Amino acid sequence: MPLVIVGIGIIALLILIMFFKLNTFVSLIIVSFGVALVLGMPLDEIVKTIEAGLGGTLGHLALIFGLGAMLGKLIADAGGAQRIAMTLVDKFGEKRIQWAVVVASFIIGVALFFEVGLVLLIPIVFAISRQLKVSILYLGIPMTAALSVTHGFLPPHPGPTVIAGEFGANIGEVLLYGFIIAVPTVIIAGPIFTKIAQRLVPESFTKAGDIASLGEQKTFKIEDTPGFGISVFTALLPVILMSIATIITLLQKTMGFDDNGFLAAVRFIGEAGTAMLISLLVAVYTMGVARNIPIKTVMDSCTTAISHIGMMLLIIGGGGAFKQVLINGGVGDYVAELFNGTNLSPILLAWIIAAILRISLGSATVAALTTAGLVIPMLGQSDVNLALVVLATGAGSLVASHVNDAGFWMFKEYFGLSMKETFATWTLLETIISVAGLGFILLLSLFV
Repeated sequence: MPLVIVGIGIIALLILIMFFKLNTFVSLIIVSFGVALVLGMPLDEIVKTIEAGLGGTLGHLALIFGLGAMLGKLIADAGGAQRIAMTLVDKFGEKRIQWAVVVASFIIGVALFFEVGLVLLIPIVFAISRQLKVSILYLGIPMTAALSVTHGFLPPHPGPTVIAGEFGANIGEVLLYGFIIAVPTVIIAGPIFTKIAQRLVPESFTKAGDIASLGEQKTFKIEDTPGFGISVFTALLPVILMSIATIITLLQKTMGFDDNGFLAAVRFIGEAGTAMLISLLVAVYTMGVARNIPIKTVMDSCTTAISHIGMMLLIIGGGGAFKQVLINGGVGDYVAELFNGTNLSPILLAWIIAAILRISLGSATVAALTTAGLVIPMLGQSDVNLALVVLATGAGSLVASHVNDAGFWMFKEYFGLSMKETFATWTLLETIISVAGLGFILLLSLFV
């Protein structure tokens, strides 16, 4: 059975990464070759399939991912992220400090990738908790909830961006629907869940935490940072451009406008690649030139950003290669036949497959890509909204983060928690985001 072969491949992947400590990209390529051979693919097709999967995935993602990394780095290095966080803390006040952290983390999370946002925000959260004498976890849970939700649901983050490309979904629709789902999910997984966690593991809210491993953090005097308005505008510009284009396109479809040059120009500007390039050029000015930072220093920040995502790009490409093997090897068709005639929604199926793979593999991005290989052949049989299937896959790929996920260990160490406390806070937090996200996706599917 093809699914047994896939199961053995996933177990082999786990053994290579966790037992033999092999690099994730190398492990994915080895497993891709092995699964292709066992599935009986013609020998002269195996390398071509792996190259096509790797190239096809990175071809769509590299431009958006690379420009997005540069944009986030410029905002962080100029102090824009710190300005956003500190201004919101001042505006919301001590009583509503959690909401200040949620809003700041959400805005910063749109522009910065999860790990970068975490490393940037944790020192700020520690400083606020000392100043206000509140638990670091009381602020840390809402912060990581907002960062995790933006990472799972909103382009230009790698998961939703790459899955949108694989499914052929409109990335602007993914962004628009992702926002609708993300806001209530963050509220449930952030401030509301914090109250539950305080009852589940009250002792974890007394821990001091430890961020010594982050090294000395770059801090700014507030007067040396860009203005709040320009910082928020720069961070959210890609979202604004893509959302405007999507809304106008949806209005055109609904009201039946004739196509014209203006609408074509709007669509062009709202394309993910174009929107990210325009946003980066704006950031070069607002976060660099306008603040008299030498252009060489600005470009050095861009170079550093790209060097930090090189391995992540390769891992995503490796996931794409494995996905293509599953499609070309007939596994996707087998799954499609297995569920042929079933009443199970493709949205629910995508979530279930992604959740199983996430729990098995640890990596949300690899789980999402592998899910794409199994779900794509089924999409032709359904009129389901592709953007919602993208979001369901993203939601499933976040569930139950545990010991095989780097995020689990980062959260544990930074907040000084025991294993039990980390399961009761971080693992449960990620599961709530996943399940709540699915619930809102299914609700939205009734209307779009």
